[in-house]
Amino acid sequence: MKLAALVLAAGSARRFGGDKLAASFRGRPLVHHAIAAARAAPVERVVVVCSDCLAIGDWPGGPAVETVRIASTALAQSLRAGMAAVAEAEGAFVFLGDMPLIPHDIAGRLAGRLGANFAAVPRCAGRSGHPVLFSRRAFGAITRLTGDEGAGRLLRRRDDIAFLEVSDDAILLDVDRAADIARLEKHAR
Repeated sequence: MKLAALVLAAGSARRFGGDKLAASFRGRPLVHHAIAAARAAPVERVVVVCSDCLAIGDWPGGPAVETVRIASTALAQSLRAGMAAVAEAEGAFVFLGDMPLIPHDIAGRLAGRLGANFAAVPRCAGRSGHPVLFSRRAFGAITRLTGDEGAGRLLRRRDDIAFLEVSDDAILLDVDRAADIARLEKHAR
């Protein structure tokens, strides 16, 4: 199956109070952790959807890391731009740039669960997390999303979602405020 990964990194970071995705986390920019997790997925390419001001850096080796630059900070716009960039893929993982602790084995396990489902989603203690793997047939519905809404509501309406139960709550942990960096620094994997 020809899969791609999106890393959504174009948000405004209002609650953080600054350039959240460039903030240092375990010695690297926060977004680099999400990119590394996306590169560990069984994908041919990784597309980072971000603003013009975010530096992604060089990522030698494969899979290739590309950027799609957008002016909007709306989540739906990021999803649409990312899906357009990987339209030829048979499925696409969606990683969030502010989730640095995603276990690198999760994506491969999701790929094994997708089958004929609309999407495959990791879940910990009854709560859905990231990354989410969308099948090609989900791409059209995602491109119709609007505003600052992600695909969560779309997923909640469906009964053809494959859930992967995991015990690691890292699939739920993101950075919203500057204090979250210190909290996640202490999180044991």
